[in-house]
Amino acid sequence: MKAAFIIPVFLIFFSCSKSVEKITPQRTKLVESVYSSVVIQPDSLYKAYTTVIGIVDQNLVEEGDRVEAGAPIVQLVNIAPELSKENAKLSFQQARSNYSGTSALLKSLEKEIQSARLNLRNDSINYLRQKRLWKQNIGSRADYENRKLAYELSSNKLQVLKEEYERTRNELSIQVRQALNNYKSSEFTSGEFTVTSKINGVVYALYKETGEIVNTVEPLALIGSAKEFVIELLVDEMDIVKVEAGQKTFVTLEAYGSRVFEAKIKKIYPAKDESTQTFKIEAEFLEEPPKLYPGLVGEANIMVAEKEDALIIPKEYLLDDNRVLTEDGPVEIVTGIQDMEHIEIISGIDEKETVYKPEQ
Repeated sequence: MKAAFIIPVFLIFFSCSKSVEKITPQRTKLVESVYSSVVIQPDSLYKAYTTVIGIVDQNLVEEGDRVEAGAPIVQLVNIAPELSKENAKLSFQQARSNYSGTSALLKSLEKEIQSARLNLRNDSINYLRQKRLWKQNIGSRADYENRKLAYELSSNKLQVLKEEYERTRNELSIQVRQALNNYKSSEFTSGEFTVTSKINGVVYALYKETGEIVNTVEPLALIGSAKEFVIELLVDEMDIVKVEAGQKTFVTLEAYGSRVFEAKIKKIYPAKDESTQTFKIEAEFLEEPPKLYPGLVGEANIMVAEKEDALIIPKEYLLDDNRVLTEDGPVEIVTGIQDMEHIEIISGIDEKETVYKPEQ
C-alpha cells in the first residue's frame, strides 16, 4: 500500500510544479581527471650536510654557481682533528720504525739470540767432547751430566728467544697496521672538513655564513641539476589510487598564465605526508617551458580515465551518490567516471529518461 501511494504523489508534484529543472542524459566524450598542486624542482635536488662538527671557515661557492661532482663547496675548520691526524702520523712512523728492526727492542732481541747461539755452540762442543771422554771412561759422570745440562739449557734458551723475537715482530706488525688505519681514519676525518658536491649541478642555496658553528643535522647547501627539472605534484589520498605512472597530465604555471603544458606521470612515492594527507608524485614535461626556475608553482590535472561515448548527467542532478529523480520517483543508478561537473551513468536510466533536479 505504501509503495502504491508514493508514485501518485510524485506524479502530482511534477505535474503541478512548472519550475522544476529537468534534463535527459546525453552521450558525449568524458574525461576524468585528478587535481593536484604543482611545484617545479630541479632534478636530483639534495641538501649537502657535513659528517663532522666544526666552524664555517669559508663558503667556496656562491648561490647560482655551477659545480662539478667532487668540487669543494664549504670549508670547515676545527683544530682537534688536525692534531689527531698529526699524532696518528707520528704513531704510525714510530710503529713502522719498530717493525723495520731499527728499534732498540728488536735489536736487543737479535743480540740476545746471537749471544745464545754462541753459548749453544760452546756448550755443544763441550758436551760432545765430554760425551766422547765418558764413552772412553775418562772423567766423571758429574762432569758429563753438567755438560749435557748446559747444552740443553742453551738450546732451550735459544729457542725461547727465537719465539719471543717472532712474537714481538708479529705484535709490532699488528701495531703498524693499527697505526696506519688510525692515520688513514684521521686523514679521512680531516678531509671531511671540506664539503664537496655529489653531482654536476647548481648551488641553489647556502645556509651558513663564515664563523657559524655547524653540526651533522643542519644542511649547508642546496644543490640540484642545472638543466633538468621535475614537476612535483601533491595528490589527495582520496585520489591517489586512481593515479598510475605514464598517465597524461596537463600543467599550468602561474608564471605562464593560462598556457597549458603537457606532461606525464614518472614516479609515485608510496609514503603519505601525514601533515597534509597527500602523496608526492613526480612528472616530467613532454615539452618544457622556455624557462624554468626552482619553486615555480601551478596546478595540474591528471587524466585517469577517458570514454568517447559516455552517457552523462550533471552532478547536481544526483539525489545522492547512487539515485536520481525521475517521473516515477527515485531510481537507483550505477555511475562510472566523472569530471568536475558531469558523471557517467552505467545503468539505471537511458537517454530517453527525464531526470529532475533535486531541490537544494
